[in-house]
Amino acid sequence: MGSIRKQTIISSLLVYFGFFIGAINIFFYTKIGNQHGAFTAEQFGLTRIFFDYAQNMYAFSSLGIIPIIYKFYPYYKDNLADHEIDLMSWAMVTALFGFILILIAGYYFEPLFVKQFSVRSKLIVDYYYWMFPFAMGMLFFSVIEGFCWGIQKTVISNFLKETGLRIFTLILILLFYFKFISFDSFIKIFAFLYLAIFIILATYLYRTKRIHFPFTISRVTKKFKKKILGMQALIFGGTLIASVAATVDSFIIAKFMGLGVVAVFGLAQYAANLVQVPQRSIQSISAGVLSRAWKDKNLVEIERIYQRSCINLLLIALFIFGNLWLNAYQGIQVLHIQKEYEGGMAVIFILGMVRIIDAGTGLNNMVINTSTYWRFDFYSGVILLGLRLPLTYFLIKNYGIIGSAIAELVAYGLYNFIRFEFLRRKFKMQPFNSKTVYAFVLAVGFYGLSYFLFNHIAGWQGIILRTITFSTLFGCSIFYWNISPDARQLLEVFKGKIKN
Repeated sequence: MGSIRKQTIISSLLVYFGFFIGAINIFFYTKIGNQHGAFTAEQFGLTRIFFDYAQNMYAFSSLGIIPIIYKFYPYYKDNLADHEIDLMSWAMVTALFGFILILIAGYYFEPLFVKQFSVRSKLIVDYYYWMFPFAMGMLFFSVIEGFCWGIQKTVISNFLKETGLRIFTLILILLFYFKFISFDSFIKIFAFLYLAIFIILATYLYRTKRIHFPFTISRVTKKFKKKILGMQALIFGGTLIASVAATVDSFIIAKFMGLGVVAVFGLAQYAANLVQVPQRSIQSISAGVLSRAWKDKNLVEIERIYQRSCINLLLIALFIFGNLWLNAYQGIQVLHIQKEYEGGMAVIFILGMVRIIDAGTGLNNMVINTSTYWRFDFYSGVILLGLRLPLTYFLIKNYGIIGSAIAELVAYGLYNFIRFEFLRRKFKMQPFNSKTVYAFVLAVGFYGLSYFLFNHIAGWQGIILRTITFSTLFGCSIFYWNISPDARQLLEVFKGKIKN
């Protein structure tokens, strides 16, 4: 767990720096207008649709190739010289072929798309074709990011995806905000941001001789071809299902309520997603380690990683969400965010619960995806989508964005329970113990104390006092009661470095 822990800390710090840049971006997206150029809620909502639409196009056009990369890379690495590994060559060819199919489908289905969104979300229709280069960049970057997961070099890819992309976006936002470019120019440059970070990452890997593109079919490819294709077909379905399930709410909101409400929901999602940052980091880092452990049939190491990930991610999620929910409403006020965004407060709370559940069940998805039981990912995904789609449609139509959050809570709660039960029954892996209960009790207790002591204090002073109180009490209790073995080990390492 040591290498995972070290890379997770580095990646999480970089990602949180990226989220800090992202918070600045959100500030300018949602700030009340003044003498400078200000984004409308509809314009901000359009940028969220870009991400969600591209996510679906990327899921389709990748044709299930990305998990294949980090799943099979250990076999290529153990049997071929680096310059003979042809895995990335065929992965990029597959992605290019898939994207051509997406372009054809996008052209064919444009009239249907226009019909659905032209009334309440006309900006989506106006910039429909500009979503395709955005999706192409996301696709190619994700393919090469999957290779970084396989070779366990995730810091640079995480930095570019979580921080570099947001820095480039901030530059664009400032150019628009201070009226150097129009919104039309902003969106058209915005469409190529993912392609920019893809070129940077590909250049870095090529110059450091980490990546090669031979087009001679290797003996490993010949040996595993049928297994790869069979796995790829099922993973493709699972990836597409997961993508649709994760993004369907934005499109239903845009259809019934308009892009302005998508913006409110997007802000709530961004706030809740802060809870997931460490999980995203550790998933990318652990993919290669878990693939190697499954190849070596090292179940002890797999169970250890699974158990440690559950308690560590739960503690971090509770720590982040506690601070977030203590200060969310005050934060909107002191930052002079447009009044309409206050409508997303309840959504932040419910989505925060979803993220805590997801974090508290650890790396269940990566443990399953890298095992020989990866088909279960598809089956559980079918259940998720079968529940998510009708529930989201019905609840949004009748209850607005709060309905979407409730649908996500129900669907992902059941989804994670199914995965938990699968690992428990199939491999006897049960990651929870009394420390899990202690974590919840301490978080709730210190949250309540911080709230009642300082909730009457408004502005930055109240935010600072609540944050310091909750963070100090909850953080110290983790070390005092040794709730996380990794936290204790980090403390001992830190003490050793001070003494030396």
